[in-house]
Order: sequence, then C-alpha cells, then structure tokens
Amino acid sequence: MADVHQFTQQTHDRLSAEHEQLTTHGRVDIARKIQAAREMGDLSENGDYHAAKEEQGKMEARIRQLEALLLDAEIVEAADGSAVVAGVIVSIRYEGDDEVERLLVGSVEERGELEVLTPGSPLGVALMGAKVGDIVDFEAPGGVLKVEIVAIEA
Repeated sequence: MADVHQFTQQTHDRLSAEHEQLTTHGRVDIARKIQAAREMGDLSENGDYHAAKEEQGKMEARIRQLEALLLDAEIVEAADGSAVVAGVIVSIRYEGDDEVERLLVGSVEERGELEVLTPGSPLGVALMGAKVGDIVDFEAPGGVLKVEIVAIEA
C-alpha cells in the first residue's frame, strides 16, 4: 500500500498547478529547445542538445514525483492550532535544552525559511495529534529523546 501524503488545500493546489504547468507549457518549451539544438547539426558535440535533454529528464522526473504525491494525497482541514497536524508550525523544546525550535509539519509544505518536519519521521509520528504542553518521546539514532510542545500555530 502506498504512503498517504497529507496536504493542506493550499499545498495541494500549488502542486497541482506545478504539475499542470510542467505537463503543458514545460513539455512544449523543452521540445522547442531540443528541436532548435537538433537544427544546429552534429548532435555528438552539441552542448545545447545535451543540456536540453538533461533538462527534459529532470522535468519528467519531477512530473512523476508530483503524480505520485497527488495520487495518494489526502487533504487535511485547515488547522486551528489545537493539535499537531500537517500544515501547522510547531514549536518544540528538547528535554534538557532551553532553545525552542520551530518546524513546519508536512512533507511538501512550504512557508518561508522554516525547516520542514515530515509526518512519517520518528519525531513527526510522535508529534501528530499532540497538544501544547504535551511531552512526547521518540526513538532517535542516539536513543530515546523527549520533546515538549511549546506552541502550535495554524
């Protein structure tokens, strides 16, 4: 069974728009670049042709990645900040540390320069559904770590 990817509606819309752009305009643009490079002659030493083919390969890989994400997408309701779910910013403090770390929860969510926390990671699994003030523990490579949820922002 494939992993379910939880997205906010905003993220789902952004990924869908990127997919649409790449499968329409992106493919047409790259086909034009390849055709123009072919018209230059000998392909074995044609840097423009090889660059365009490499760009095409990267674009097709991104299209496949987007299709896989969108195929197994689950839209999560807009968070109200009462619990940790995809799309929220969670502030945590590790046991024995005074520093508060802010993380954006979600595998492909984007919001500024915030570090992203994947819900399927050990810390992500431990935090999902937790509320402010909860202390959760998770298995890390160095042993069990405990974190306190300091704040949740929708």
